[in-house]
Amino acid sequence: QVQLVESGGGLVRPGGSLRLSCAASGSIFRIYDMGWYRQAPGKQRESVAVITSGGSTNYADSVKGRFTISRNNAENTVDLQMHSLHPEHTAVYYCHAAIVRQYGPQEWYWGQGTQVTVSS
Repeated sequence: QVQLVESGGGLVRPGGSLRLSCAASGSIFRIYDMGWYRQAPGKQRESVAVITSGGSTNYADSVKGRFTISRNNAENTVDLQMHSLHPEHTAVYYCHAAIVRQYGPQEWYWGQGTQVTVSS
């Protein structure tokens, strides 16, 4: 009933940029926090950036100054602009959101993930 669909992943050279997008759809009443997580091979999933419905942001120390999270509340979307990418940024990036469905409780939802590969 609620889906998060990511797009924008791919292969990029070191030093390059990439923009990820995530769109939430379904019987949505309200969306609170939205964010991006990533999981590199052999590592645990970790938070990259979070943005509240009011626009406050929080970033992992490793991406501060390189990544920017933004959202469009009217369109239920969240983006992640990534600059100065390094090979260590290679991971599957997941969209994550706290959503209240019509006549339902708040729940956390995940997207299916989009692969980002930084390689020359």
